[in-house]
Amino acid sequence: MQEIKNKVFNEERALFRSSDLKISTTVFDKGESPIKESRNIEVSESLFRYKYPFWYTNNIKVDRCTWFDMARAGVWYCRDIDVVDSLIQAPKNFRRCDNVSLRNVTFTNAAETFWHCNNVKLKDVRVKGDYFAMDCSNMEIDGLILDGNYSFDGVKNLTIKNSQLISKDAFWNTENVTVENCFITGEYIGWNAKNLTFINCTIESLQGLCYIDNLVMKNCNLFNTNLAFEFSTVDADIHGDVESVLNPTGGIIKAEHIGELIIEKDVVDPSAIKIVCDSVDKTSDNADYEALM
Repeated sequence: MQEIKNKVFNEERALFRSSDLKISTTVFDKGESPIKESRNIEVSESLFRYKYPFWYTNNIKVDRCTWFDMARAGVWYCRDIDVVDSLIQAPKNFRRCDNVSLRNVTFTNAAETFWHCNNVKLKDVRVKGDYFAMDCSNMEIDGLILDGNYSFDGVKNLTIKNSQLISKDAFWNTENVTVENCFITGEYIGWNAKNLTFINCTIESLQGLCYIDNLVMKNCNLFNTNLAFEFSTVDADIHGDVESVLNPTGGIIKAEHIGELIIEKDVVDPSAIKIVCDSVDKTSDNADYEALM
């Protein structure tokens, strides 16, 4: 491979349609699309200061690099990209990419990042920004720390483990998602999802887990969570308390304690719901709690 080292590029499309390059300790400064339409590129210990560094580029390996704020929309329409030990300040990165792997990467402004990508693996990634990972498919995530609302909207075929999410409206409109050993706090989690599973998770939410077709919860803790499960079909095993439950449409809910159980007969069919619970503090006026047990 041809080596490029200790260079500074300022012109637009500086390495346009390049191939088989090994780039190190190099600065891509004021010039758009420096590595566009390129193949077989390795970049290490380098800086990207301006827009669109990687577009329509395949087989990329990036190690210990930095995308500065103006290097926005940095990786679009790419295939086979591997990024490790890097810092990305720029928003709107990773769009319509296929076969992406990130390890030990930090996004300080990940607004609208990871949209419409396929075959994504994230390991020990830290993210701050709204609308992360919209309409992606086939994602495997381990060790994500996320601070950003509206995450994973429309995602299909996602597994996420050992992660911490502060995210309002997480997992909306998703399909075939499994969340394991995670801590999640945020309002309205999981609305309009299909086949959403939580295993060994701790969740805090206002009116979360509603409008879900086939919600499964195994050994989960729902603390400070109210008005849960509205219009959802549920198979839930809750360790501890649920502040309030509102009008699930079917299934079974197991919990140690429910603060308020609201089952409105003119809204849902109580015969489709089973509650297994040691104690319920309050029930709605028209709910036959004994019939639900």
